[in-house]
Amino acid sequence: MTQINVITLFPEMIENATQYGLLGQCLRNQLLSVTTLNPRTFTSDVHKTVDDRPFGGGDGMVMLAEPLKKAVLDLRAKDQLGRLVYLSPQGRAWNNQRAEEFSKERKITLVCGRYGGVDQRWINWSGAEEVSIGDYVLNGGELGALVMIESLSRFLPGALGHDQSAHHDSFHLGVLEEPQFTRPRDFEGEVAPEILFGGHHAKIQDWKASVRLLVTLAKRPDLMTSQVTPEQKRKAAGIFLLMTSAEKAVLGLSHLSEEEVLKWKA
Repeated sequence: MTQINVITLFPEMIENATQYGLLGQCLRNQLLSVTTLNPRTFTSDVHKTVDDRPFGGGDGMVMLAEPLKKAVLDLRAKDQLGRLVYLSPQGRAWNNQRAEEFSKERKITLVCGRYGGVDQRWINWSGAEEVSIGDYVLNGGELGALVMIESLSRFLPGALGHDQSAHHDSFHLGVLEEPQFTRPRDFEGEVAPEILFGGHHAKIQDWKASVRLLVTLAKRPDLMTSQVTPEQKRKAAGIFLLMTSAEKAVLGLSHLSEEEVLKWKA
């Protein structure tokens, strides 16, 4: 079981959100444990102060180093600390590969800042690695912590219906996932691709692999990696050039130009 501790001033945000969907199932099936720890527990004044004005002036307040230090020491004394992370817009970017990496950890502690951030000296003292979920600023680290928890939980053995499901999601192989379809076959005049009804599993998987490349080229060409071989590109180009305009439309590929794809054909 993977144990995740979240140090936060708003434990209810974490506790409530993890009760639903996949996370809730992981908790109930004891694949994952999520506990919260409030830094206010480790204050000694009557007001349970956890922040103060920044030296040198500036907007907002800064979280005090001492309550955070005591929270970390408490977890360490109980042998529950594990990998220590501070959610920060200055951190290394979170992605699908890192989610899989973290899923192999047995203990993780996520520290959620608030206000104007935390005293840098706590970061220096703790040695916490900083992680960012994107190039934007939130009011606190709780939503980032939930993003990390949910994305890494998908890689826990037994979390999904099939242990390989997470390995077919977007980003895992450096490309996006192919479009998905279900009933009815015809929706508002758009018909699901005919090949999906042929019953030939190998051909369907081969087609899906090519469509994944085309979708990535159309939507996120920056994701294309060296893992994609010239032969795979040529095969995808061949499939695209044989598609009707209706097939391109239903796959969301209408705006992908033949000129771009022909570069793969060469």
